[in-house]
Amino acid sequence: MRGLLVCGGAFLLASISLTPSAEAFFELPSPWGYRCNNSTCVKEENSGVGGLVTLNKCKLTCGPYGVLWPQPTAAFIGNEVVEFLPTSITHKTTCVQQVCDLLEAALTIFKDNLQQYHPDYNFNSTAWKGPWNPATEAHTLQIDVTVKGEETRLTLDTLESYELSVITKSDITTATIIAPTYFGARHALETLSQLIEYEENRDSLMIVSDANVTDSPNFKYRGILLDTSRNFFDVKSIERTLDAMAANKLNTFHWHITDSHSFPLYLESLPNMAFYGAYTSRQIYYPADVRHLVEYGRVRGIRVLPEFDAPAHVGNGWQWGEMQGLGKLAVCVNKEPWQSYCVEPPCGQLNLANPKMYEVLGQIYNEIVELFSPIDLFHFGGDEVNLNCWNTTEEIVSWMTDNNFGLDEDAYYNQWNVFQNKSHQLLTSANSNKEVPGIMWTSHLTKKDHIDQFLSNNQYIIQIWTTGDDPHIAELLNKNYRLIFSNYDSWYLDCGFGAWVGDGNNWCSPYKGWQKVYDNSPHKIATNLTGSSHTDLILGGEAALWSEQVDETAVDSKLWPRGSALAERLWTNPSTNWEQAETRFVHHRQRMVKRGIMAEKIQPQWCHQNEGLCYL
Repeated sequence: MRGLLVCGGAFLLASISLTPSAEAFFELPSPWGYRCNNSTCVKEENSGVGGLVTLNKCKLTCGPYGVLWPQPTAAFIGNEVVEFLPTSITHKTTCVQQVCDLLEAALTIFKDNLQQYHPDYNFNSTAWKGPWNPATEAHTLQIDVTVKGEETRLTLDTLESYELSVITKSDITTATIIAPTYFGARHALETLSQLIEYEENRDSLMIVSDANVTDSPNFKYRGILLDTSRNFFDVKSIERTLDAMAANKLNTFHWHITDSHSFPLYLESLPNMAFYGAYTSRQIYYPADVRHLVEYGRVRGIRVLPEFDAPAHVGNGWQWGEMQGLGKLAVCVNKEPWQSYCVEPPCGQLNLANPKMYEVLGQIYNEIVELFSPIDLFHFGGDEVNLNCWNTTEEIVSWMTDNNFGLDEDAYYNQWNVFQNKSHQLLTSANSNKEVPGIMWTSHLTKKDHIDQFLSNNQYIIQIWTTGDDPHIAELLNKNYRLIFSNYDSWYLDCGFGAWVGDGNNWCSPYKGWQKVYDNSPHKIATNLTGSSHTDLILGGEAALWSEQVDETAVDSKLWPRGSALAERLWTNPSTNWEQAETRFVHHRQRMVKRGIMAEKIQPQWCHQNEGLCYL
């Protein structure tokens, strides 16, 4: 058979008789090598002439940022690497005890991530086989972490900056991390993991021998929304989402837990909510699940933010009230024809005429606050109220008439506002009378004719879900409201698929490619609309994955790597467009796949191996 001869560093084809296994054959070195030329890894045939390196080494050391994602504020990356084994990592932490406990967990994650760089990684076995040369076996990676502050919970005021230096002397590479908080130090460990790759010719790890990174995010709020009501997502799939967010330095997992479709959250004081509202008895989040995910996120630098959407977007799960003597807690539940009473089936809205509804709502807030404690933000939802639902419900119409509230639009908006004020009071009471900022979707309550009257800019943050050219954005900024951007024309990741009601494409088509996600700049939107970037009012942004057409089987590919494009926009806020980021982006997708995230493929693998040649 034909085989490969290695001769003086060159790889020559020869017609000789070899009988290696197929596995051994494909473990032979590649005939190709790479050279960094003008920040591009150029593929060349390895003829034995020096200067060529493996693709992974070239990616690590080529260009001002190597393959770091998101792009850091400032970086120097040397052009040499040293090899070591994953068992040769030591660390020292300088911090208060509660921070050091978190750092130990983060360092364990860091080491696990490095293990997964091996192509034959298997959770239950050792992939690293060797043999290794003595220098590789003797080399140590020493990680020294100093955290100055005592903060262990993320808030909008948390500093997430860090400094990272990598220095190699003899057989020790020292990575020094200095950060004001645990969260900055965790981000630094993520960056350090991206200065390391697998050395395929020697079955070892390699790290850039010298590097300096100074880094901090441009936006305080960098989020992913996942809707677990329309379809259920198991805990493992949410863990993977949090893992991927950590790999991208995103810091907020916005959990849209319930909606009119289902109520999958088990509440100990209100078990009927899940009993009537869950799709099946197996598709429920129990208190232990929620607490686990909150802590899982915290260790990875992520707040898990609960949304309890109301007074619309409720329905299934609320049907038990009358049987328990509480009257109708929600109206229009599953009512037909749905087009008359809600934006999508099934319908449902809370019953403003029933005071018992507030008692139940208060119990829900009590348990949510306890499960997600301590909360620094709370999402009230508050969009897509259908006035026709209330105005065709006899109980509500009679209540409005008996109390002389009126029956016109303004009358219902006024009562919606009363509901929101009571909700805010109930949430504050549930939170031991500590007020936290509430987040509301853009809606009729946030329109210019209503917002001054209904929603205080001290109490509420407004999340934009309309288009990036909506004049409503300028109105809110000019009234000094803090904003989170999720404009659907760029940051709704469920768009661009076939319709799930009727035919054609879904309502927010077309598909939002990673390039569009990347180029969507909240500051530019604000500047275009108002003449100012309003950096003090724009907290950040969030990509939303509404789950009408996705569940746990496809969540990775729907979110990633497009969520990575969002991450660099919000961390770095680059002045350049997506084209300058493409090479790093494609490699980062590969890295996430190594870590078990089934991210969507962006290009043929040939493009990853031939930088700059897949263009128009």
